[in-house]
Amino acid sequence: MREKILGAIKELRESSKKRNFVQSFDLIISLKDYDVRKAENKFVEDIVLPNGRGESAKIVVFSDTIKDLDCEILTSKDIEFYSKNKREAKKLVKETDFFLADPSLMVLVGKTFGQFMGTRGKMPKVIAGDVKKMVEDYKKSVRIKVRDAPVIQCLVGKENMKDEEIAENVEAVLKAVQTKLPKGKQNIKEVLLKLTMSKPVKIEV
Repeated sequence: MREKILGAIKELRESSKKRNFVQSFDLIISLKDYDVRKAENKFVEDIVLPNGRGESAKIVVFSDTIKDLDCEILTSKDIEFYSKNKREAKKLVKETDFFLADPSLMVLVGKTFGQFMGTRGKMPKVIAGDVKKMVEDYKKSVRIKVRDAPVIQCLVGKENMKDEEIAENVEAVLKAVQTKLPKGKQNIKEVLLKLTMSKPVKIEV
């Protein structure tokens, strides 16, 4: 499997035009024999990429007690500001990859941001245990989801990463997806890899 993924990465690097920005590698997984109308077939899963995303995901933590974290922390006072500025609230949700929240602030966060978070599948995770580790893990994470279409798409790295690192990330996502599918690999119709501005390349699985 690793060889096939590395082959796809090599093909993309050789056939793609150089762009004036660092492109992302995106994985697209099409499913078969999978009815997305059934509630049990819809899911959202966060996966920590073994080699990170190529750049850290943007994390926002909602807390009145946590101070020293390497990410943005918003207090109940800040949430109050956003409750009166819906445009800013919508912008924050759009620009943030993952939200974490103290249990005590979940209701307030839901009231203020719920309408924007819900549609984007970005409702916050409740902080439990070591919050610093949670933040570090989420910086390296991607979110996969199946909602209205039998397709999963996510970032697996950047073109300035090593081929082996990207390949390992691809394997981690495929493995995680298979554990969520009732028939595992049998539910996978096609796996494609692409750069931001390239045509996709098929990976035989």
